Amino acid sequence: MQHTDPLAALDALRAAAFADLPPPPRSLQRELPALLGLRKLARGRPLFAQGAPCNALYAVLAGEIATRLRGADGAESLLEHVRPIRLFGLSAFATGLPSRYEAAATQPTQLLVIGPAAYALLMDGWPGFARALLQELARRFDGSLHQLESARHRSAAERLQLALQQLRRERGETLPGGAWRLRASQAELAQLAGVTRQTANEWLRASAVTVGYRQLGGTADQGSSRRK
Repeated sequence: MQHTDPLAALDALRAAAFADLPPPPRSLQRELPALLGLRKLARGRPLFAQGAPCNALYAVLAGEIATRLRGADGAESLLEHVRPIRLFGLSAFATGLPSRYEAAATQPTQLLVIGPAAYALLMDGWPGFARALLQELARRFDGSLHQLESARHRSAAERLQLALQQLRRERGETLPGGAWRLRASQAELAQLAGVTRQTANEWLRASAVTVGYRQLGGTADQGSSRRK
């Protein structure tokens, strides 16, 4: 859904990410439209580079943002696909440190832009917002710890299972009868799991996951929490 009203976009973010948070006070609602922004990105367009400053807190309203780490040798590691409606960029923006990852649109994307002035107003004038944001940051940190554990201590099959679960959360669609499908390629799954494409292909065949053109699918018990 494309938004034209920044305040309505903020309310959509509140409903999606902070369901228990009441709307901002009316005084803030009068000030916020002039401080919030909406931005569109074409497919493949970068938002910010690794090592560059992140000058705002962003929320994906439509489309998708891929966040990636790039090594000194140029190799890429996919962190996640950020889909509607989710925040990202908080750590680099709040600390003022260079971003440790790059962010780019994988398809036509619309963002809510929360710059420094809007961020300060929300933090200081919206009761409960700071607590809700801290909870979101804690959830992200927990997810990062799981990724680190997976990279260091889990087998390739376990990493692929976790990567498939993550893609299903981010992109999955439930079909009649409990089947599922998601828009992702073998290469994306392999990159997310940190394995070779051949390893991913072998695991997908062994797991009886259906592979199509940039699409994966399966029955209700595939891609669940059970380990292969």
